[in-house]
Amino acid sequence: MPVEEDLLEAARELCAEVAALRFSAPVVCTYNPLDYARAGYEAYVRRFARGPREVLYLGMNPGPFGMAQTGVPFGEVAAVTLWMGLSAPIGQPEPMHPKRPVLGFACPRSEVSGRRLWGLFAEMYGTAEAFFAHSFVANYCPLIWMSASGANITPDKLPREQREAVEAACHRHLVRLLEILQPRCLVGVGKYATEHLEQAAAALPQRPFTLGTMLHPSPASPAANRGWPQVPRAQLEALLRAAGLSAAPAPLS
Repeated sequence: MPVEEDLLEAARELCAEVAALRFSAPVVCTYNPLDYARAGYEAYVRRFARGPREVLYLGMNPGPFGMAQTGVPFGEVAAVTLWMGLSAPIGQPEPMHPKRPVLGFACPRSEVSGRRLWGLFAEMYGTAEAFFAHSFVANYCPLIWMSASGANITPDKLPREQREAVEAACHRHLVRLLEILQPRCLVGVGKYATEHLEQAAAALPQRPFTLGTMLHPSPASPAANRGWPQVPRAQLEALLRAAGLSAAPAPLS
């Protein structure tokens, strides 16, 4: 089976597994973009995962104005449409939080994390085709949770029993991603993602990986607000060199 079809089959299995989970307070709404935004994710995978990839970048889970809208990890609308050249019909979750509507590619809000991340890759590689020729970006967890106020609840803030159920499913899926994509270099976008990459890599001891962390692009991070894009670019260039790879970077403006 082609790599992209293996990835989509794995995503469908993960989607069904996490859809069967139930969440309680402080969660009042749970969105699963692998379900209602499946067309966006499938377009992304079929366009940019046509074979093994040397580098896997891993985020935590969808953002409300990124993957929650487009189905693409870190999928800020402008980056997905203008840089990647993708668009797809997007449904809506049920129930939908009134303060976090899903408008798909018509969403007027910019996902800062996605804008920063894809903007960094655009600076380093120029085109999406050049970046995805050897790299792929995924999220560890496909779900996004909201409190009664509409505030985002990250996976690490879930009650322990619920968090462990989510992480069991996501761990199995991540190990499968590593088996399908066969990357040499694993990059966690932030500490949480890196910890789960370490666990998945430990499940495949026969495969040598170069593993490291890059600064998370969240606007909630003072370090990212001060040091983007110079700090993560230096981190990535060091990691890629350690893995025997080249970023072939363009000069920073």
